[in-house]
Order: sequence, then C-alpha cells, then structure tokens
Amino acid sequence: MKRRLAEAHGRRAETIAAWWLRLHGWRILARRARVPGGEVDLVARRGRVLAFIEVKQRRTAEAAAWSLDEYRLRRVAVAAQSLTPRFAREGNDVRIDALFIVPWRLPRHLPNVWHE
Repeated sequence: MKRRLAEAHGRRAETIAAWWLRLHGWRILARRARVPGGEVDLVARRGRVLAFIEVKQRRTAEAAAWSLDEYRLRRVAVAAQSLTPRFAREGNDVRIDALFIVPWRLPRHLPNVWHE
C-alpha cells in the first residue's frame, strides 16, 4: 500500500513538473523513459537544449535537495546516455536537470546538475 501511494505521488509530481516546463517553453518528449540500468522522469526540449529531468517531490526544499544524491543522478545519467540517440538532434546541448516539487512553493528547476 505504501509503495502504491508513493507511486501516485511521484506521478502527480511528474505531471506538475511537466506542466511547469510547458509553461516555460519546454516541449515534453517522454515521461518515465526506462532503459536497462536507469530511468528518466521527463525528457524535454527547448530550442537547442535537450534535457533529461529528474523530478523530486518532498515536504521541504531541504529534503528535496538531499534526495538527489550521486547514486540517483548516476542512474539518470546511464538512462540519458542510452536515450540520447533517440531524442537528440545534431547540434543539441544535452544535459541533466532536476526539478523539485515542494508543497506551497513554485517548482524549482535546476539546470545541468550532473557533471561527469
């Protein structure tokens, strides 16, 4: 039961994040894109930027920031590497972003959070 509730909260956060990005000029290309070894919550494009976006929903901004650790980012990076040929165009800037959803606050979009 707890897992199902967490899944529902995660999907809701991804929906909020997708709408937030759309309102800021992004086009959502995929949701929950899975490959062996990882998953990307959202794949979005704005202009020449292709972003693989990890969405985190927590009760506080601090908890959201702490929830995005190197292990989770590495899984997103593995997935992004596999998915890039599917979504990238020549000349695209490809990056990994994070988007934090916290109650009673506007979503917070952090660009380019992964540097390997």
